[in-house]
Amino acid sequence: MDYELIEKHYSNELVKREIADYCKGRWVALEGGALGSRVFLRYWRDGRPLKIDKPFDVEDSLRQFKGVKPRTIYGSVNVYGRLSSRLDLEDPGNIVYASPVWDIDGELEKWKDIIEVVRIIVNELERLGLVKSVFVKWSGEGAHVHVHEKCFSNDVLSKHNPLDIAYSLVEYVLDRFKEKLVDVVPRSSELKVEKEIDLKRVFTAPLALHRRRDLCCVCFKPEVIDSFEVEWANPQSFKHDERWRDYVEGEGDEAALKAIEAVGGYKGWPGAMEVKPRMVIAAPKPIEVKQKGKLGRFQVMGLLQAARYYLLTGDLEKAKSFGLNRAIFYAWAKRHAREVALRRLSKIGRPITEERKAREEKAVHVGDEVAFVSDRGWFMIGDQEQKPEDYDRQIAQYIEGVIPYEKAWQAALEYLKSFKKEVLLDQQKFFKQVYEPVRDRFVEDVVLNPKKRAPKPEGLFKWFSEEEKG
Repeated sequence: MDYELIEKHYSNELVKREIADYCKGRWVALEGGALGSRVFLRYWRDGRPLKIDKPFDVEDSLRQFKGVKPRTIYGSVNVYGRLSSRLDLEDPGNIVYASPVWDIDGELEKWKDIIEVVRIIVNELERLGLVKSVFVKWSGEGAHVHVHEKCFSNDVLSKHNPLDIAYSLVEYVLDRFKEKLVDVVPRSSELKVEKEIDLKRVFTAPLALHRRRDLCCVCFKPEVIDSFEVEWANPQSFKHDERWRDYVEGEGDEAALKAIEAVGGYKGWPGAMEVKPRMVIAAPKPIEVKQKGKLGRFQVMGLLQAARYYLLTGDLEKAKSFGLNRAIFYAWAKRHAREVALRRLSKIGRPITEERKAREEKAVHVGDEVAFVSDRGWFMIGDQEQKPEDYDRQIAQYIEGVIPYEKAWQAALEYLKSFKKEVLLDQQKFFKQVYEPVRDRFVEDVVLNPKKRAPKPEGLFKWFSEEEKG
């Protein structure tokens, strides 16, 4: 689709109104790219979270980032009271509502199988008393089943964080109906149902374009599931139900309380060690190794450090920043080990300078490891920030060339969860016990054959002086 047509689509008054109404209070993301690359934007240039509060903001956001040709608009699971700074995203008390969403992905050619899964989920929600507060979105190559975030009473929301409710309800319902998917899921190698509720998760806004397909995200109510046709998502003649806004306050209370009791709430709050990889129900298939070869040590270090930070804090964006930061740091330290040692000795007994004081004020600790952050909250080395998009380009993209990045990420999380928390908090133990044994065989030993991991005897400081391999 030519970009002029994309701009024309987003100039439609109905499109702008639907996107703005859905995104109001949500942390917005824009996706675009050029020459085959993908660019995911979540912040204004001054570091503030992206947001869309009114129809005018839709076209204005696209103009602001026209250089990357934004195509898709997303809104976060959470609805926030404030969105003025990054700190607002880190305050659990700033989450006013959170949307329970079940994500079904598949092949466009087998869209009827996707709709059959939608029907199973909707029926399960109806058994739990959720009827009028439910709507479905066709996202382009899959569907999202939503429970309106305002269907929970103020009484329930005052006792439980909205994200605890959304996370628990999605997992609770998924666990209830997963046996019913046995006959449907094997029909398509691409069909899968995912539980993807976390602090940073986003879903396509109503009437936003799909990131690849020339289709837009249309909403419809459960009573017309059997009538749905993919043609409804044609951007030039879409069929869209504006009643996605409908809800009944209190309709979700009973289901929410059952879910909280069964699941216990969100597992990814900062500091929690129970972070679970997202639940995926899909037909089993072998992991595809895209090309022969192994991952470089730089990428393995970045991936494992990002997974480490994520398990310790639950913050995916900062985890990417930290992962790249540590990969750069260790690569630099390895090449300058002798210089670093001499410099440290020369500083013994020197008075602390104002510059050093200023740097120490920006220091943060991840366990016993110290790193520095910018005023915008990203980890940095010298004057250079390591941003999430830098991680995607320098770490994730390289991994994707060898093995699907998402598989590598989930494998890394599972691998790290097999260690005690004290190992993740200790710089040297993390290096020696976690990174070093798999640095040259991450794909073979962690992703493909996780039971064959074998520890190696070399430690952190020996690595600094060791000749670089490969």
